[in-house]
Amino acid sequence: MSRDHKLIQSVAVLALITGFILMIPFIAMQFTGEIVWTLSDFIVAGILLFGTGLTYILANQKSGNTAYRVAVGLALGTGLFLIWANLAVGLIGSEDNPANLMYFGVIAVGIIGTLASHLRPRGMEYTLLATAFAQGLIVVITIIIGMQQDPVIPVFQILYENGFFIALWIGSALLFRRAYKQLPSS
Repeated sequence: MSRDHKLIQSVAVLALITGFILMIPFIAMQFTGEIVWTLSDFIVAGILLFGTGLTYILANQKSGNTAYRVAVGLALGTGLFLIWANLAVGLIGSEDNPANLMYFGVIAVGIIGTLASHLRPRGMEYTLLATAFAQGLIVVITIIIGMQQDPVIPVFQILYENGFFIALWIGSALLFRRAYKQLPSS
């Protein structure tokens, strides 16, 4: 089977999986009023799911290294979960709180670093560490501007939610470090 044929097959499977995942809220909406998605919700979710999967497929064509593949998956999964959670419920208060826009800066750091590193393991390690730092910076900014004084958003909540994502970013960086160390010496 040619490489192009395998790529087309992978993208087709991804499209089917994305469609099946989107059927879950669609079917649930038929049985409960608790889930209310608009057409734009389905479009955004579809773009996020399909785009993340496609990025994973394309990025993993670069390496057969297991640590690299897991690192890519963890980084993309973390980014997807961060965006999804932020859009769905918000990480600082509700999803309508403008402070949540800071999280798009975290994603921007990851995207810019990825482009600059050309997906090389060492550059990706540094990118994911910078992404973790950017996420940590949000915690500092949130506390400095006094969001923790809001009774709905205690400091502990801000710390553990962001700490979870920081740990995932660092975990991905460590996997990229392992992938770098497994590269053949030049």
